[in-house]
Amino acid sequence: MIRDPDELLGVRFACSPVWETLAAVRTFADDRDRTHHEPWLRLVEHRAAQLDLAPLLALQPLRGYVPDFLTPPPRVPWPRLRDQFAEIRRTPLDQIAHELELCRRGVSDERHRRRLESLLADPGAARELLVTRIHEAWGALVAPFWPRIRTLLARDVEERSRTLAQRGLRGALDELDPRIRWTPRGLSVANRGNEIVNLGDRGLVLMPSAYMWPHVGTVVDEPWQPTIIYPARGVAELWQAPTVASDALARLLGRTRALVLASLEHPLSTSALAALIEVSPAGVSRHLLALRDGGLITGTRQGHEVRYAKTDLGSALLKQCGG
Repeated sequence: MIRDPDELLGVRFACSPVWETLAAVRTFADDRDRTHHEPWLRLVEHRAAQLDLAPLLALQPLRGYVPDFLTPPPRVPWPRLRDQFAEIRRTPLDQIAHELELCRRGVSDERHRRRLESLLADPGAARELLVTRIHEAWGALVAPFWPRIRTLLARDVEERSRTLAQRGLRGALDELDPRIRWTPRGLSVANRGNEIVNLGDRGLVLMPSAYMWPHVGTVVDEPWQPTIIYPARGVAELWQAPTVASDALARLLGRTRALVLASLEHPLSTSALAALIEVSPAGVSRHLLALRDGGLITGTRQGHEVRYAKTDLGSALLKQCGG
């Protein structure tokens, strides 16, 4: 629980590729995480079998302490993976040893205990091994789907930010998850057992996650910045098959162009749309330009990318054609 409401002035949103990678790995051990990710699991099953995930799974017991040094709270809203790896590599060895030992004490699985004892024998080597394993898991399991995942996370942050502007910080926090509640004493996270957390001037990071569902995670121990990780909105839609355009719309625009228009239920970048409908980014770009020139969509720059959305004319056409 946050003790002083004034501490909430330092609240910000961020997303973490490293966190998503470790949470994705965890789905292979925790059946509760699989409800919305079964389509993804089927796609990556063969790739996962080629990886050595044992060290990462040993560090994520279903109950007990999970080390924080592998998922340092992001310092910027969208950190680059290599910057996150560099930060992990800067973690002092005594901090790594301390967190590995805390994890080992709560692990009952003998295989995981032996693995943790091996890591504890050389924290420096353990740090490098774990970064390597995360990088491999990222490349095989998460990177191919990152545009789709990133779009989901960005949409969540945008929606929460609008709530923040309309209803204030209390309203935004209360909507994150039923386990995260604003109380007369401050912000309470159920899975911390109402522990008092003194933020001081450290601030608070709110981090949506695709693979975290249905859990809520927290980082509160020094020296890390306090962080709440919560399930992003729309996770149930993440792995849905691409929207199917109507035959009437396909005859009018062409099958792929109709699919592009029908898939813009939310504003999407070229790369995110390409990942969603499984068409090359270059191909999607050509169709987007044609649809924009026809007045059916519009593009708006947000940060480093342009996101496309249907215009009123595009929405009317979809409705008329039964799309």
